[in-house]
Amino acid sequence: KKGKKKKEVRAKRAAQGNSIEKRPEEINKRTSYGHWEMDTVCGQRGKSKQSLLVLTERMTRVELVRVLKQHTAEEVVRSLDRLERELGEKKFRETFKTITVDNGREFMDVEGMERSRRNKKPRTSIYYCHPYSPHERGSNENMNRILRRWFPKGTNFDDVTPAEVAEAARWMNNYPRRVLGWKTASDLFREYVAA
Repeated sequence: KKGKKKKEVRAKRAAQGNSIEKRPEEINKRTSYGHWEMDTVCGQRGKSKQSLLVLTERMTRVELVRVLKQHTAEEVVRSLDRLERELGEKKFRETFKTITVDNGREFMDVEGMERSRRNKKPRTSIYYCHPYSPHERGSNENMNRILRRWFPKGTNFDDVTPAEVAEAARWMNNYPRRVLGWKTASDLFREYVAA
């Protein structure tokens, strides 16, 4: 109808970091290793304190899944700090060159996610998707759907053990995938980590 205004859609809050528009083109082409997408999978509303932090490497599609004790920005930073401690600073920087996230409140501490826990130097670069654009983290969204086969909506993650989460991730990473030429994500991941 004439004269009717379009409704403007706005994000609840603006991301503090770099927009996905500033992400280098090589990342979009999936030709280089070390570029990740990150999201959280939440449990039963009002009952689960814990949630899952899900990282998907864009080229190999390897999946890392960690239990978050609370669904907060502080806990996301702590989880990345633990990963850095496990891998070491240098290996973390080589493995996690960039991470693309949505605009959820659990990803609002861009400085905490980007800086090393130890020497406070940069450890990764964070890029934010446009609001309401899950397709900009398409690999991560697809893996979240597969993860939901193990932990359906309504799961209380307070009752899920880290061993159960690790078993689900192991299964996902060892499943031959058509998009990978019928290789597994684990096979490709090992090739690039060893290189």
